[in-house]
Amino acid sequence: MSTLTKSNHIGRKISRIRELRDMKQEALAQAMGTNQQTISALENSETISEEKLVEVAKALGVSVEALKNFSDEAAINYFNNFYDNSGSQGSFSHGPVFTFNPLDKLIEAYEENKKLYERLVQAEKDKVEFLQNILKDR
Repeated sequence: MSTLTKSNHIGRKISRIRELRDMKQEALAQAMGTNQQTISALENSETISEEKLVEVAKALGVSVEALKNFSDEAAINYFNNFYDNSGSQGSFSHGPVFTFNPLDKLIEAYEENKKLYERLVQAEKDKVEFLQNILKDR
């Protein structure tokens, strides 16, 4: 089988995108209002009608163009570049974009832990005082 034939097999592309989205055939079938056997047949089809492609693309949450142009190599390159470009500040930067200051969140967590610890210590002090009062009354 030639690479050209393999890359144009739309059913395989649907199958790979479904797998990458961590979807089972049953889940795709439910999203499309059909059954698992139909999805299996669809994924074994080399060509699919444009109307069916639109339906599949919608159920998978991708565009029809993404279905038609999908390749494993492109997906691998995308994810490899995802981290390679994290330092760049271009319009397509994929690095972490914080809408908060991580140090502020760390300090908030520390303060919350401190308050919880103080409440725990106070509860233990109250318990000791209560038990001492019980012993004193005997």
